[in-house]
Amino acid sequence: MKQLKLSAIGQYSTYKEESLLPIVLSSLGYRIIWVEPKRCDVLIIGKPMSPMKLILKRGGFLVLSDHYHDLINKMTNNRHCQPITLFHTCENLRHDSVKADYSISFDFSTEKNRHYRLPYWMELVDWSHEGLQGNTNKRFGKLLSISKMLQPLGKSFLSKPRQAALFASHLSEPRKSFYKTIQQVIPVHGYGKYFDNKIISHSKSGFDKLTILKNYAFNLCPENKLYPGYYTEKIPEAFLGETLPITWTDSKVSADFNPKAFINLEHIDWKNAEVLQELFCAEKKLEPYAEQPLLLAAPSIEPFREFIRNIAHEAL
Repeated sequence: MKQLKLSAIGQYSTYKEESLLPIVLSSLGYRIIWVEPKRCDVLIIGKPMSPMKLILKRGGFLVLSDHYHDLINKMTNNRHCQPITLFHTCENLRHDSVKADYSISFDFSTEKNRHYRLPYWMELVDWSHEGLQGNTNKRFGKLLSISKMLQPLGKSFLSKPRQAALFASHLSEPRKSFYKTIQQVIPVHGYGKYFDNKIISHSKSGFDKLTILKNYAFNLCPENKLYPGYYTEKIPEAFLGETLPITWTDSKVSADFNPKAFINLEHIDWKNAEVLQELFCAEKKLEPYAEQPLLLAAPSIEPFREFIRNIAHEAL
């Protein structure tokens, strides 16, 4: 078994255990050893956790400052042989936000040889049918099933109480306006850090979404921002919770999901209570959603596995 030394900076605390990347490397036969940046074969770079001066906003997107790049260079500049650098993010950062040899992000980049598009929801898919095991989805309660997303939503959501669940650690706009407006038409019950100050973080909420969604016909699950390609776990988790997703996202979401399988607030006059009343309460308006699958074609993890294989081969 080949040994591969990895180092990660700017990644979330459970990256080493929960990210799909090391799981894929292990499936390729590599023995992973986590080391300091000065000793690694591959340096995995993410968004800095702090301080904020390392993060800038430009043209609607977050970018990383030159100061952050300087910090990265200092970690490896005394090495005779430089490691392969890989920018890997699940955040709303473009693929070229960090100067790196390779990148993995949500971005619809045309640089196919150096960039791989892996939207966050694919990190949480059950890939066991393709021989990949070890990832988890603790907040939802189970991994996302491709086979179930290929099937219609079904009519079970129609028999549930006409109310919506909202999971949120914040209510930044326009999320707060969605919450207030929809609440005028149907009850919206909030869960998460924003609604319960005893919760430390969304990963330590003490509940799973799947259990809660059993009592709701709808899941209000807007994305944080309108970025083409930036689609998280929100829509598929709502769908697999047998609720009708009420989201807010851009039109290119059709690259991942069937747009007929959910309500997209971006495309309706959501500030009009009469429009929402008819949409959420009229049986004839809701019944067509029961016939729609979320996925129109099954994705595969194999292209990503090949992308990672090439990086590991170059690193060694």
